[in-house]
Amino acid sequence: MRQFIRHPANIPIEVASDDPLAQGTRQLRNVSLGGLAFESDVRFEPEAIVKVRIPFVNPAFETRARVVWCSVRAGRYELGVQFLDPQDAFVGRMVEQVCHIENYRKVVRETEGRLLTAEDAAAEWINKYAGQFPDPGPDGAH
Repeated sequence: MRQFIRHPANIPIEVASDDPLAQGTRQLRNVSLGGLAFESDVRFEPEAIVKVRIPFVNPAFETRARVVWCSVRAGRYELGVQFLDPQDAFVGRMVEQVCHIENYRKVVRETEGRLLTAEDAAAEWINKYAGQFPDPGPDGAH
């Protein structure tokens, strides 16, 4: 059973590890309060420590994480990593919201033909959906 709600995302992230072949830009699949999942063309060993950087947000989100699982999916690898620093849970929460806003921006462009700035998309999303965004509660759990 999952401990945290996963929020879909489809943005580029940067991953670095001790293995030079494993470093590079990857595609974020989802993010939660406890960690994130991403695609890779390189296998990562469970328990490996990686540095994750999400340049999509400003300032960029950077953290260290532990690989929790790695599985093959459609000829590529999908990995789940857990944040090592509990303080990153708050920042992860902000990244979740940014991912929702960017997805909203994309959906509006595709369904309504409107091109929103990041600021306009954020304002609309907050107005429409922020009240429905799950509150992690005082202990950070959902």
